[in-house]
Amino acid sequence: MKLMIGQFVKGRVYVFVDAANILYSQQTLRWRVDYKKLKEYFEKECDLRAIYFYTGHVGKNHKQNSFLEKLKSFGYQVRAKEVKRIKISRNVYEWKGNLDAELIIDALKNADNFDACILMSGDSDFAPLLDELKERKKRVIVMSTKHHVSRELIERAKYVNIKKLKDQISYYK
Repeated sequence: MKLMIGQFVKGRVYVFVDAANILYSQQTLRWRVDYKKLKEYFEKECDLRAIYFYTGHVGKNHKQNSFLEKLKSFGYQVRAKEVKRIKISRNVYEWKGNLDAELIIDALKNADNFDACILMSGDSDFAPLLDELKERKKRVIVMSTKHHVSRELIERAKYVNIKKLKDQISYYK
């Protein structure tokens, strides 16, 4: 059974992809999202006006830079920033490339340009954004996977499990 996202959204649609969250979802799903197919799916299902992709990146990683250029050629608005090495404790470091603030700013700046938005993330940090968009009478769909979506987002928006889109958007079928 094919999931038709168009049944949940009407009017002009923006999509915001939190790449880090989707990466973790793909590990759970055990299949990869084909981002060209993803955009084509949204174009077919709704009046897609813009699709944004947020990711941290390692400066001289040619494979990653090539991937981001490919996304741009598909029509994605790519927001990327260099990951930072943060010291957690003695000899323990973590790499951080968080773009939550950029996603929130883009969504709020463009809110007059869409009637509905699809947030591809399960991060509870986006709960206040969803509250604000609902206050502005925007329809919000959250797409993630079962173990990577917060209760706060499920309570605030229509939730769609990415797993249901496998046939339409997977890299390998």
